[in-house]
Amino acid sequence: MSAPAAPGTAAEPAGTLGQVLWGAVGACGIDLAMPDGAATSSMDVAAALGLPQARKAVVVLVDGLGWHNLTDRADVAPFLTSTGRLDALTCAFPSTTATNLGYFGTGRAGGETGLLGYTVREPRGRLMNMISWNTGADPLAWQRRPTVFERLEEADRSAVSVGPWRFASSPLTRAALRGSEFLPAETLPERVDTALGALREVDVDLVYLYWGDVDSTGHHEGWRSGEWADALAHTDAELARLARLLPLGTTMVVTADHGMVDIPHGPSTHVAGPARVDVADRPDLAADVDLVAGEPRAVHLYSRPGAAEQVREVWADALGDRARVLSRAEVIEAGLLGPVDPRFTEVIGDVVVAALGDLAVHDSRTQTAASLTLVGMHGSITAAERTVPLVVLEG
Repeated sequence: MSAPAAPGTAAEPAGTLGQVLWGAVGACGIDLAMPDGAATSSMDVAAALGLPQARKAVVVLVDGLGWHNLTDRADVAPFLTSTGRLDALTCAFPSTTATNLGYFGTGRAGGETGLLGYTVREPRGRLMNMISWNTGADPLAWQRRPTVFERLEEADRSAVSVGPWRFASSPLTRAALRGSEFLPAETLPERVDTALGALREVDVDLVYLYWGDVDSTGHHEGWRSGEWADALAHTDAELARLARLLPLGTTMVVTADHGMVDIPHGPSTHVAGPARVDVADRPDLAADVDLVAGEPRAVHLYSRPGAAEQVREVWADALGDRARVLSRAEVIEAGLLGPVDPRFTEVIGDVVVAALGDLAVHDSRTQTAASLTLVGMHGSITAAERTVPLVVLEG
């Protein structure tokens, strides 16, 4: 177990985001086998993460709150950065919400859940958004791995999820987090109150609370903005209230699905030229590419038959040290997506581009005008995007 990291200093990850819910279950004394085999149990994971034994646990996921983002703005988050223990975890690649809600909910990375980015090409060739599931794919048929909540149900134990009403039966919820009782609440104070009410119920073992405004503010204003600091300060204050009012014997865990970097709208701060590259304006990059998917920091390129290697070479030459440009085989061999279920092999791009520095890759032919204006982004392999906090408070 790594020592707690001081705000603003480098962190050695103490574990992975995929272990958090399993560890919280183990902290409550519930012994479930982890997805990688019966040799590792949820109680083992709780011990490895240093989670104290408790009667109940509440796990809060603050969307978009990376470890580096949080510690850099410790001044507006005194509760999260100076109360309890602050460690770091590693989230899955792509460092994006769909992939990491699946990792959080099942303990399996995107190669096994098929939740491989913001958008992917589904088997019928259409661009599929993994937040909205716009193509009508069945989330239960797509993501077949059992969730922590389903495993708790099998063990005759009870879990509650707290989030906005629109998420109650959304495709992503059913794919990644199915199996708990869903209690809708809109504002963060309402969600804190709802979580507290659930924790007071005798038969509730685990409560999961989701909050997304830090991420949405970062996307639109940038995580270095005053608006983002205000969103974090509000979150910090409400989670401090949650901690003060927890029933005795409740462990509280706070984490996130990914971090965030800000991308300039003009010149790059790292290299000569623009920070943002639009494939629609680059015939060299568009050549032999049928579809651009993923997100601006983690791009899936689907090439014309037989052209994958040529596409990889052109993109690698054009982007140089601004990105890692890998073939599908290289991505799988490197284990970047975890073990890959054969059902999802061709969902992975023929070429995958992981942006470095302040690069963002757009395709204005398929992306909405609003998405092209976003400032805060994530998805790639950098520490700023893949390192997330683990805040633990013993009840």
